[in-house]
Amino acid sequence: MAHIAPFRALRYDPARVQPSQVVTQPYDKITPEMQEGYYAASPYNLIRIILGKQQPTDRVGETTYTRAAEFFRDWRRQGIFLQDGQPALYIYAQRFTAPGGKTELERRGFIALGRVEDYSAGIVFRHEQTLAKPKADRLELLRATRAHFGQLFMLYSDPGGEIDGLLTSGRDADVEVRDEYGVQHRVWRMADPGLIDLIRGKMRDKKLVIADGHHRYETALTYRKERRAMAASAVAGGIPREHSSEEALDRKGGAEDAPYDLAMMTFIPMESPGLVILPTHRVVQGLSSFSADNFRAKAGTYFSVEEVDSSIDAGRASAILRESGRSGTSLLAVTAERVFLLDRPKPISSNLLAEFSLRQQSLDVVQLHKILLEGVLGISQEAIRDQQHVRYVRDTDEALNQTRGGEAQVAFLTNPVRMQEVREIALAGEVLPQKSTDFYPKLLSGLTIYALE
Repeated sequence: MAHIAPFRALRYDPARVQPSQVVTQPYDKITPEMQEGYYAASPYNLIRIILGKQQPTDRVGETTYTRAAEFFRDWRRQGIFLQDGQPALYIYAQRFTAPGGKTELERRGFIALGRVEDYSAGIVFRHEQTLAKPKADRLELLRATRAHFGQLFMLYSDPGGEIDGLLTSGRDADVEVRDEYGVQHRVWRMADPGLIDLIRGKMRDKKLVIADGHHRYETALTYRKERRAMAASAVAGGIPREHSSEEALDRKGGAEDAPYDLAMMTFIPMESPGLVILPTHRVVQGLSSFSADNFRAKAGTYFSVEEVDSSIDAGRASAILRESGRSGTSLLAVTAERVFLLDRPKPISSNLLAEFSLRQQSLDVVQLHKILLEGVLGISQEAIRDQQHVRYVRDTDEALNQTRGGEAQVAFLTNPVRMQEVREIALAGEVLPQKSTDFYPKLLSGLTIYALE
């Protein structure tokens, strides 16, 4: 049973700042160059909280996390952030053209609080593995600020469009921003109690699939566990548990939710025509020895390998992958001076994939990780999880440039995973390798903020 709730969001005061100058892309999509741009855009840009700079003048005990907490407290006190007077849901619409596309699309959902559930409960499903470092980083930020600044991107099934049809507004958006990728983001506050209850009721029987935000979701689970332990310890020590005003959120038929039992989420139907998944490429560096000839020979044990024009650009690479992928597996391995197309897996490859279900064995990203990264290049699962030797790159040009410029030894370019595959794998309780999907566009951070206290 999916439990959602309205909340009194903190939002930037448009009389004090321009929203376009203070909101950001999600923390894990912010490059150093983007970080500098956000810092320059406004002294109140959210970057100072969600991805602050290391400072050489830091005092003892001062960190990016303690500074984030200071900024958050100060901005609330100054009225940079204002809290809405009534609990609400927030309609969120994005209008965009996908990279390489020509047709304008729209993706619409709503922002609400969602109860953080253990995966074993069968309510929230993941589809990707996670990495240790990002979770440790986000946990420190959550501990310091006790707030959620970006939304988890959750998918639910709405084949008849019942819920989606309720997400309409006849007035101008409360917030409208066009981001650095040309995506238009609009948010409307929805405070009608009857409409909120109707949407909550229709969501109760839904299963939720995490599209983006696996690290932050698992961080929220860890934080919930910590806070529950603290609350239990306080009660055992004779200290009464105090509830903030946000703890009035009802949990029909049971105990109230504490603020840390919930996280801020955007809910979007799986059937939305605006759901776009981009590939995430793998770039490998730092191997003690690597040669294109040896790689080709070893990869040839598992795939048909064809050498293609080494001067291909991003557009041509995508076209080759798309055409070859019509009949099954298709991967491009790009070295400094050579490019190989790997397709038509050989029967022996199934030996390395025996631990996976048949639905996963056919996926390019699974074959890339298990056969090429682990089997051919000898990079362990632990090293991949710890982001040793392997980096994740969305932009095809960037992946090509890193190998041709000598920053990396080989880049692996892939086709995207399809939405139906994500759904089937997640609901079956299976997971893909980390960074297997890249939903586009991202949900902006800072449009709404959920303060736990």
